[in-house]
Amino acid sequence: MTEDRRLTTEEVARRLGVKKETVYAYVSRGLLSSHRNGDGKESLFAESDVLAFAAGRRRSRAVPDAPAISTGITLIAGDTLFYRGHDVRVLARTESYEAVATLLWTGELRHVPVPPDDELRLLATAVTGPLPPSARLTDRLRLIVAAAAAADRLRFDTTDAAVVATGRTMLGTMVAALPVRAPGIDRAPEFPLATALWRRLSTVEPAPAGIAALNAALVLLADHDIAASTLAARVAASTRAHPYAVVGAGLAAMDGPLHGGASGLVHGMLAEAVRSGDPIGTISDRLRGDGWVPGFGHPLYPAGDPRAATLLELLRAVPDDGTSTREVIAEVTTTVARRSGNAPNMDFAIAAFALVNQMDAEAGEAMFAVARTAGWLAHALEEYGDQPSRFRPSGRYAGRLPRDTRSGG
Repeated sequence: MTEDRRLTTEEVARRLGVKKETVYAYVSRGLLSSHRNGDGKESLFAESDVLAFAAGRRRSRAVPDAPAISTGITLIAGDTLFYRGHDVRVLARTESYEAVATLLWTGELRHVPVPPDDELRLLATAVTGPLPPSARLTDRLRLIVAAAAAADRLRFDTTDAAVVATGRTMLGTMVAALPVRAPGIDRAPEFPLATALWRRLSTVEPAPAGIAALNAALVLLADHDIAASTLAARVAASTRAHPYAVVGAGLAAMDGPLHGGASGLVHGMLAEAVRSGDPIGTISDRLRGDGWVPGFGHPLYPAGDPRAATLLELLRAVPDDGTSTREVIAEVTTTVARRSGNAPNMDFAIAAFALVNQMDAEAGEAMFAVARTAGWLAHALEEYGDQPSRFRPSGRYAGRLPRDTRSGG
């Protein structure tokens, strides 16, 4: 093991950026340890002690690792979720996603359309057109948002009115620029955005109950306090990044399988259970291979995720497709609940919704991305009004100690 280097008082003062007298004061106060050299005339300091002391001084002056985030958007109280004081279970059954987006942004529960910008839609379609068939919908959404940002020369306007207007155009364009899979019209009177999104997620002609359930899913997914992607969006907004960049940061953070893509894992499990006709065997395989069953339990809702319960209840009103899908979903839910006591979470609910309506595994992730855009921008509006660049955690160095090349060491 290499012996710890010894530094003179002058070298320590230079390292710390202080006078020699200040170093003596640190020693007298017991903040820094010193040792006498062989002739007893010079104080020497272990380099590791000096580095640790310097790191401690930096941390004490730094912004706290987790700055407090005061938000008036979402409250999780017990097993209930509220948007600006409104129970989301009620909002999901009674309001359009567009109205809830307005609520998140302005505090006013009012339906305001989110029509796409035709020029931006054409640009986004041209940009995403060359993507391979394997590209996911969320891959396309990231490019759509980036293309729209590049075309908006006033994108750095972060006043409240500008952000809200940008958010509405962005949401409409994000959906309209995705490839169409089902025939029909995009503009329905009650739930326009949900209708347009359905045509991009499923080839099945939607029933009114199906559109209502998709709209409810968007409402339930619109925000969820400071989730990982929301924190990323707030950090971006704190640097005064424009709204498109804020949404881009959220899209990047949700790309992992443990956040926005979690419903895809559930979809795969449920699809396998339907294909095999053996739900118990599918659960057993997941437990044996992964050690857990995706889509159950939530740390914030010990008694069950209220969003999942709401969406699964609304899903019962969607016409049956004549397959065993619903029975399989019910058996998986009952089996896991009986064995572990865990109820389905929102990832399970949107995967079940997608499977019942013959949507691909990526549909849940796309629903999440579109829905959460409203929440990311709501948090950006709060962040734009707060102190800029306030997220600056301090790293705790645990690597190799540097050598002082000036002394020839």
